[in-house]
Amino acid sequence: MSSDSIRMQDPWLKREQTNYASPLPSREYIRQILTEQGVPMWPVELMNLLDIHTDEETLFAKRLRAMEREGEIIFNRKGAICIAEKIDLIRGKIQGHPDGFGFCIPEDGSPDLFISAREMLKVMHGDRVLVRETQSDRRGGNRTGKREGIIIEVLERAQQTLVGRIIVERGIPFALAEDKRIPHEILLPKSENTHLTEPLKPGQIVMVSLVQQPSKYAKPIGRVLEVLGNYADPGMEVEIALRKHNLPHQFSEAVLASKIPEKVRKKDKEGRVDITGLPLVTIDGETAKDFDDAVFCETKGKGWRLLVAIADVSYYVTTGTALDDEAKARGNSVYFPRRVIPMLPEGLSNGICSLNPSVERLCMVCDMQINRKGEIKSYEFYEAVMFSQARLTYTQVAEWLAKPDEVTDETGKKVLPHLVHLNQVFEALKTARDHRGAIDFDTTETRMIFDEHGKIETIVPVVRNDAHRLIEECMLAANVCAAEIILKHKHPCLFRNHETPSLDKLEKLRAFLKDFGLSLAGGESPSAKDYATLMDQIRIRPDAGLMQTVLLRSLMQAQYGPENVGHFGLGYDAYTHFTSPIRRYPDLLVHRTIKAILAGKKYKAGDWVQLGEHCSMTERRADEASRDVENWLKCYFMQDKVGEVYSGTISAATPFGIFVVLDDVYVEGLVHISELGRDYYHFDAVRHQLNGEKTGTSFQLGGRVTIKVVRVDMESSKIDFVLVDASELNKETTDEPKDAKTTKPKANKPTATATSKPQRNRSTSKPATLKTPAAKTVAAPATKPAAKPKRRKPA
Repeated sequence: MSSDSIRMQDPWLKREQTNYASPLPSREYIRQILTEQGVPMWPVELMNLLDIHTDEETLFAKRLRAMEREGEIIFNRKGAICIAEKIDLIRGKIQGHPDGFGFCIPEDGSPDLFISAREMLKVMHGDRVLVRETQSDRRGGNRTGKREGIIIEVLERAQQTLVGRIIVERGIPFALAEDKRIPHEILLPKSENTHLTEPLKPGQIVMVSLVQQPSKYAKPIGRVLEVLGNYADPGMEVEIALRKHNLPHQFSEAVLASKIPEKVRKKDKEGRVDITGLPLVTIDGETAKDFDDAVFCETKGKGWRLLVAIADVSYYVTTGTALDDEAKARGNSVYFPRRVIPMLPEGLSNGICSLNPSVERLCMVCDMQINRKGEIKSYEFYEAVMFSQARLTYTQVAEWLAKPDEVTDETGKKVLPHLVHLNQVFEALKTARDHRGAIDFDTTETRMIFDEHGKIETIVPVVRNDAHRLIEECMLAANVCAAEIILKHKHPCLFRNHETPSLDKLEKLRAFLKDFGLSLAGGESPSAKDYATLMDQIRIRPDAGLMQTVLLRSLMQAQYGPENVGHFGLGYDAYTHFTSPIRRYPDLLVHRTIKAILAGKKYKAGDWVQLGEHCSMTERRADEASRDVENWLKCYFMQDKVGEVYSGTISAATPFGIFVVLDDVYVEGLVHISELGRDYYHFDAVRHQLNGEKTGTSFQLGGRVTIKVVRVDMESSKIDFVLVDASELNKETTDEPKDAKTTKPKANKPTATATSKPQRNRSTSKPATLKTPAAKTVAAPATKPAAKPKRRKPA
């Protein structure tokens, strides 16, 4: 077949009257030709076949390299061009592990491949690669049971800059990444760092640009972009988290230059409903600074009229502006102890968009009619201007509603009748929630209390009162109405989806429940009501904490997406986020969509699937960054607690040990499997326990143990415990590690830390010792661990 006849078959390759001699062959056509030839081709052969002119060679070479980066083709060792699929290569993303090995997560959804530590020398966490599956080689450390792969080609490097800590050995500095999934030593040669005015010192935190990526035979080389300070400097944990997770935290000059009005102008009110005469109030926590929702309720007919007014952020943040681009990139605000990284500049988040008291503000209103059964009979959305009568706190409102006769505050007396109506509609909505069967887990959230020097003083549980639940039910109602109007008008948007549990998770859950004489109704498709019914059965059990944690872990993670699949946990057929546009970008998109619906138009946001994936990613990113900071602060708090004894609850059982949450102080640490006693322990994933082969001793999720703090590792933000036999509590310990305090341990000492967003059950109740038909669960091993036991890395 001649090159002329080839070009005639492909309409994309017709020569056009442009400044170029001819357009380049498309990727699809290049792959077609390679497939038809059936063998690897030399570049010059392919160029001749496609009639590539001399002046097109450079552009054509760039196209081939782009196809190589995307994993469509690969150059073999001899330089010939091959179709990737023809040589059985798998395209995927690298997921690193702190112990040096990693995994390739295939893009086609097939099972993961184990990547040995030796192969991981070529890549870093997040890189896109082409991998060939090989026979498992146990010498590479593969004990995961997964198929194994070797890296053939790196398609795309994920790490261009990273945050690391300076290590100096024999006068030579290098950086270790704060992201432990990147175990490489990054060399910092003088030739690349001549701009530094002072020598790098051990313990400094730096931002590094990678000037040379790792390979099998060479370590990565970096150039220091910024010296952030020393590791223990106040606030450094946040600076590290921001850079480690690539969180945008500095507003661009274009954003800062945006004109943000300080008050509502006359032209801003045009076409809006005036509700400034209604006594709307905001109800938030004591430390809140931005107020994006206000509420009002009055009796109407045989029910109530409930207004939920939400800050009209979309009026000030319009599509295509620098403000919108920045908000989209951030996706949401990120909350750290003592610091917030807002999605919007302060002039918006704490200023003109915040529903501050005694000033006019623009808002979007969901105006609902709710009957005595808690059913939303009708609703209406409209743009309005409002005037908040008061900034109230949850504590205030709960106290006023509990003792209305004792309210002496003038503001309280003025708004109390409306608060009573709000409480009445809350009770009705709560009844409807119970009838619907929404899942309600009893979890304990915590808050860190800092002293005047910025050090953690204590960790306290956050007590949720009826005022919290009142506002929550009002927001849920508005979110449901927002989802309904979007579905009704068939307008694309983002829903907050929570899918039903997977069959695999359900199978494991039912196997676990069977051992306790319990069952979950609903077959392969249980409803939220089935879960709620089971929750009611286990609440009075002494092992309720264990049961609740297992139920919680069987659920899927909520995601944003344009296809509505309902919200399983809340028991809604459709649900979205409407009530927090100051701190969540999806809410801002929902506001724009509803405004377009009201105007009879269509809001075009772009690729809704991509937007959903992006917003889900930024949410996870924020959670991971917050968790990193909280873990570091916990470790810092526990540094002087080494050698002290506490009681706690097993929060997780793993193949390498048990995690324990300490009573009252809410700190979590690891008791390594080597510290569980002289026995071989085997992990039972279904029953969430470690079972001793010889002694029959079992350590199960929810079990009670007494531990001693033996190690606090600030570098890895990990805390290690060892078990303490109850008979030893009153004895002077003689086998403490060298770095432990030589003080007599005190049982149940009420000091330590916790996370403000716990991932596991943080209940401080002390359930009775648990037993299963398979093995007994005990608080401590039958034999005391040997002094200074040899520790090994977790598997």
